[in-house]
Amino acid sequence: MKLLVKGKVKEVYELDESTLRFRFTDQISVFDKIIPSLIPRKGESLCRTSAHWFKLAKANGMDTHFIDMPAPNEMDVKRIRQVKALDMPDSERNNVMLPLEFICRHFVAGSMWDRLKSGKVDKRDLGIKGEPVYGMRLPEPLFEVTTKFEEFDRSVTFEEAISSLGLRKEELDAAKEMTLRMDSIIAREVEARGLLHVDGKKEYALGAEGQLMLIDTFGTADEDRFWDAKAYAQGRFIELSKEYVRQYYRGTGYHEALMEARETGQTEPDIEELPPQMVDDTAELYAKLFERMTGQEF
Repeated sequence: MKLLVKGKVKEVYELDESTLRFRFTDQISVFDKIIPSLIPRKGESLCRTSAHWFKLAKANGMDTHFIDMPAPNEMDVKRIRQVKALDMPDSERNNVMLPLEFICRHFVAGSMWDRLKSGKVDKRDLGIKGEPVYGMRLPEPLFEVTTKFEEFDRSVTFEEAISSLGLRKEELDAAKEMTLRMDSIIAREVEARGLLHVDGKKEYALGAEGQLMLIDTFGTADEDRFWDAKAYAQGRFIELSKEYVRQYYRGTGYHEALMEARETGQTEPDIEELPPQMVDDTAELYAKLFERMTGQEF
């Protein structure tokens, strides 16, 4: 196998001209920083979780790039071309990635709450009539797109996605429809085991015949946010995702220092290791969340 890409949490290998192998590592990253701590079996949990959703997507008539899982932390997938824009003729719009990340939010949480508080997002645009409250369910799911191949992800409008990145309205509409379909499946599955699917991101490509298909990974503790449903009913928010680790670094003051450095153009501070107890707790979180999402034993 030939190593093509060594990412923050997974390595991508070439098997042949049409097949890639994802190898999920035990690394963990937050705020685009790789933490110098390994989380035992994290890679396995991500791989097995994503494979579970890919199989459910296929069972429900959706196209994906998933082929097989040769090892607990490895996944074979169809090879897709990466491009920074889809400014190409129709004859080339196949086996090519849409150069965006597609985010769907069902509750007010995370960066959405930050944007509401700062006034960057108008509550009326979200259909919220009263005072916004952290954790409230949105009247309608919010579908957003962000850049993928820039140094830091940023939100873009659908108009910019069409005019600058070469997407077509029908492709955006299809991505939104598939996202909502897949999220309804995820919600149905996890709610049966006491979880709420708060938000998440997905990636798409145009397949061999130009059809939309799900790619990369999704529905995991890295890409998506989950809450404990029983605690939510009691007014508490138990983070069952990588957000648990993000909150740790928010609590230490690291996130604030990092954001200030980025905004002022200063050297970014190095991210410190997680304490041993946080490593153990995070490993348990990923393992237990896998079981609650899939109903399988880890």
